Amino acid sequence: MEPSRDYPLFGGAFSATLPPGAIDISDLRPVPDNQEVFCHRMTDQSLIVELLELQAHVVGEAAARYHFEDVGGVQEARAVQVEAVQPIPLENLALSGCCEEAWVLSGKQQVAKENQQVAKDVTLHQALLRLPQYQTDLLLTFNQPPPDNRLSLGPDNLSLPPWSLGDFEQLVTSLTLHDPNIFGPQ
Repeated sequence: MEPSRDYPLFGGAFSATLPPGAIDISDLRPVPDNQEVFCHRMTDQSLIVELLELQAHVVGEAAARYHFEDVGGVQEARAVQVEAVQPIPLENLALSGCCEEAWVLSGKQQVAKENQQVAKDVTLHQALLRLPQYQTDLLLTFNQPPPDNRLSLGPDNLSLPPWSLGDFEQLVTSLTLHDPNIFGPQ
């Protein structure tokens, strides 16, 4: 099986450990400058790392919910349901030196893929890392759409299992800042 690997993000300003089989979407199509997007080689799972403007008007658990609902609005979700919100202990993060608050949220959003009418329940796990000294909310999202019936679990695909919450946790906890100049002059 392909090992997890440290991967430079945002031109090397950050790095994080990506799970096996992660494909950089920017190699396939344009991605906004404030995002890094990766997809699983065999499933419809994806991982997104976003640098967002700090939403100082919301704090604590409400900030995690705000970003989850905002993503639902952008994706034109027909239904949004938060299932759990938990604080992340800062000592678990490589960014503990500059992260003042961290949350993980799990929920479902009912969304339709591009050019499709039928909406499906997609499980989302989001980690919100708040960096107020940089006026930034760092949002990491793990999208887990329902399994695609066309996906064959034959011998060729067993070598690369679907990503797990453990893979997402490793991405979140390994995220490291190398160049604070990415945030502009402070």
